[in-house]
Amino acid sequence: MVRVKVCGITSLEDAKTAVDAGCDALGFVFYRKSNRYISPAKARQIISKLPENILKVGVFVNAKEKAVKHIAAYCRLNTLQFHGQESAEFCAKFKGYKIIKAFRLKDKAQLKDINNYKVFAFLFDAFDKNKAGGTGKTFNWNLLKEARRQISRQIFLSGGLNEANVAEAIKLLAPEWVDVSSSVQITPRKKSRAKIMGFVKAV
Repeated sequence: MVRVKVCGITSLEDAKTAVDAGCDALGFVFYRKSNRYISPAKARQIISKLPENILKVGVFVNAKEKAVKHIAAYCRLNTLQFHGQESAEFCAKFKGYKIIKAFRLKDKAQLKDINNYKVFAFLFDAFDKNKAGGTGKTFNWNLLKEARRQISRQIFLSGGLNEANVAEAIKLLAPEWVDVSSSVQITPRKKSRAKIMGFVKAV
């Protein structure tokens, strides 16, 4: 069964909507340049009201180890997503957390040494030179299809997924997870209940 992560949560209302719809993980973006940035204080408030079984994912981009550990403990995250140029060594420093390493795919070369990362899962997103993620764009899924059997971790598929194309993506790549943000929003800081429900139903 493919599980669903809704990323870019900025309010308790949207978090509850996603949980009610049947999502399995929620993403909180702690990258100040993102228009979905949430303060640790606000994230902690939301997370305190979420069910135990939901993955609470903190999204970081080239953050300092000390800052990540502080936010993770303060917000009571159980999963950390590194969406920058973090090394395998850096990702290994966070014992007790599930680690998701994101890759913004533009060519096959990026997949060459990917299994050096001893992490819970890999997330694959579209490459954009101006944005670290949340672009709403798909990438060439065939890049990942060719390498799929060599990847030894769970996969989060991200980048431009929506109600219309997610079934096709699942059939082609068989990811364990799909990750959605842009296509289920009304604005970058407000999700649509109908769109979230529609996406989960399509999955």
